[in-house]
Amino acid sequence: MLQVAMARLLGYRWPAERDPEMELAEEQREWVKRCEALLGHADRDGIVCLPAVRGERRAVDRLEALLADAYGDQWSATTRGKLLESVDHAGKDLESWLRDKFFAQHCKLFQNRPFIWHIWDGLKDGFSALVNYHKLDFKALETLTYTYLGDWITQQKKQISEGIDGAEARLAAAEALQKSLELILEGEEPYDIFVRWKPLEEQPIGWHPDLNDGVRLNIRPFLSVPDVKKKGAGVLVHKPNIHWKKDRGKDVESAPWYQLGPQLGGAKGDRINDYHLTLAAKKAARKP
Repeated sequence: MLQVAMARLLGYRWPAERDPEMELAEEQREWVKRCEALLGHADRDGIVCLPAVRGERRAVDRLEALLADAYGDQWSATTRGKLLESVDHAGKDLESWLRDKFFAQHCKLFQNRPFIWHIWDGLKDGFSALVNYHKLDFKALETLTYTYLGDWITQQKKQISEGIDGAEARLAAAEALQKSLELILEGEEPYDIFVRWKPLEEQPIGWHPDLNDGVRLNIRPFLSVPDVKKKGAGVLVHKPNIHWKKDRGKDVESAPWYQLGPQLGGAKGDRINDYHLTLAAKKAARKP
């Protein structure tokens, strides 16, 4: 239930909610109708920060409000406790579950192809945001980088001037995260997206992912930038069990990267994923 609640908070809607013509049992249709009451909790840009930034409430407060509306009169401390127990977090609170366990459990639930990503600066009391990958286009990542994170950086600078402990460390971590997100926005190697089945002129330039290419390829830049905490996790709280080794089988000779294998110690037709392209090469390929 908590995973479902977080998906709703980040703006995800199930197919039955989007398709009024879908064949459903009357009971199911009634549940779909009841879910409309929760639409007001859905975040418009798919970015929900754990701390309070940009005039928005903390993620835990927004989650609590959504759950209270969903459960109505049945919502209580006991209900909250049962939900936390169901996600192996008995005796603790929603805030620590969001911070420490949500993303790892989300990765496991969706077989290491998460559609909600937990981006952070490596500090438990630092900047941390949950983002809906389906909405994370270039503009949204810019908003995360300069508006949400920018507001947090401003807060830390103010706290430094006020002599608040820990503000300098939080500022340094936030500024380092901002630089990493800028690397992803730009997309220069090795922070680029490489799509094995697309020719050079169709490769994404900067952070312009094609959702149809899948999470495995599009999440790579976030794992490739310098680790803020866990090895190999980049700017994510947890490292999904994802690799970019060559896929099984062989490509046909007409495949765009058929000749690539020998350059990397393999054979022609190897389905290579562990490869990077420069921005210059991709831009040159698109020139008329």
